[in-house]
Amino acid sequence: QLPLEESGGGSVQAGESLRLSCSAPGLTFGGRTMAWFRQTPGKDREFVAAVGWQGSITHYSDSVKGRFAISRDIGKNTVYLQMNNLKPEDTASYHCGRGLKMFTTPQNMGAQDEYGNWGLGVLVTVSP
Repeated sequence: QLPLEESGGGSVQAGESLRLSCSAPGLTFGGRTMAWFRQTPGKDREFVAAVGWQGSITHYSDSVKGRFAISRDIGKNTVYLQMNNLKPEDTASYHCGRGLKMFTTPQNMGAQDEYGNWGLGVLVTVSP
């Protein structure tokens, strides 16, 4: 399966912002739910945010709600994650996922098994 490509990670201080991007040359995001998950060493991948096909339906984990915003540019076949007011506990490798199909319920959006294509991840480090 073709991997997705994430970019925009880096090292910041607490309170600062970053914007992650996800694209996939040769693979369309059309008609699919897209999501961001994150992972730290020794832990399972954790759901962060998801967006439906037209961008109007979103779902967030409680830990990032109000600070992160997921969006998509259909014409550019790109998904973004705007991360504001970053905290040290946000430090992780962030992975973009392409849904197996279109779904909009929070249960489906937050389930890792609903996504079939993944990126290798981009590292976000937040220092106190």
